[in-house]
Amino acid sequence: MSDIVLEIKDLTKYYGSHLALDHVNLQVPRGSIYGLLGRNGSGKTTAIKLVLGLLRPTAGSAQILGCDSQEITPAVRQRIGYAAEGHRLPGWMQIRELEKFQRPFYPDQWDGKLFHEMLDYFELSPKHKVKQMSNGQRGQISLALTMASSPELLIMDDPTLGLDTAIRRQFLEGMIRLIQREEKTILFSSHILSDVERVVDRIAVLDKGIVRADCPLEEFRGAIRKFRFRFKNAIPADIHLAGLLHRRQKGRDLELTLVGTRTEQIDAWAAEADIEYYKELNMNLEDQFIEYTEPPNSTRLFLWENEHDEVYRTA
Repeated sequence: MSDIVLEIKDLTKYYGSHLALDHVNLQVPRGSIYGLLGRNGSGKTTAIKLVLGLLRPTAGSAQILGCDSQEITPAVRQRIGYAAEGHRLPGWMQIRELEKFQRPFYPDQWDGKLFHEMLDYFELSPKHKVKQMSNGQRGQISLALTMASSPELLIMDDPTLGLDTAIRRQFLEGMIRLIQREEKTILFSSHILSDVERVVDRIAVLDKGIVRADCPLEEFRGAIRKFRFRFKNAIPADIHLAGLLHRRQKGRDLELTLVGTRTEQIDAWAAEADIEYYKELNMNLEDQFIEYTEPPNSTRLFLWENEHDEVYRTA
């Protein structure tokens, strides 16, 4: 059995003249929770649909559980669970009818006990119709249907969208226990980066269809750093420091966002500069992601921001 459950090679997708994915290469290890991150329009959902065979690539290929994504057999598809973005379910169906429809696709692995336990937890009646439910409730049903199929590989596109904080946390903790107990693999896309930070052990960052990072979460967390420097006099126009991503200044204070810069490099540069003091600023994953994917020449939302801050960015 291969240690890689999903492998993407030079996957490229055009919609007309628009390039959505550009020669993407990724490998998802067995037993991992792999986070796929990116801003809206970065190509996350396109990549997921391509690996599931729901779209045809312009170029490149993907292998899922050892099968070409464009030729997924029924036997392989039974081993894959997919919770789609938006929780699209037939509005005219009751929950019990959804289960009746879904169960035959997984004849040897359907976990009806788990499905009804999740209904009880979400306080949903099997008689409820989809069209009468809120978006959050549809999300709960979508998760229950996905989990009850007992998949070997779970692919989830914003699975907690519409769920309240307590239920999101319960679900995420359940994902971790599932991985630990049964060695499942999860490909997990989410806009809620606090959720990602809680559960994933490896991430890929997509930016305009290009993979900007593919590494263990802790490696990414350790690579993106921000420092504030107080200069004794005027800040120099040119900053020569390896890994400089963004530069922002106000008065004699200079903030630098750095990628992969070693502490000794920062210390050596600071020792040569006309600096009064400096310190590293705390950043969570959301802060780091925004800094890493922010366009180099992005403008401020409000005019008064530019009046108070002199902003420079380096790609």
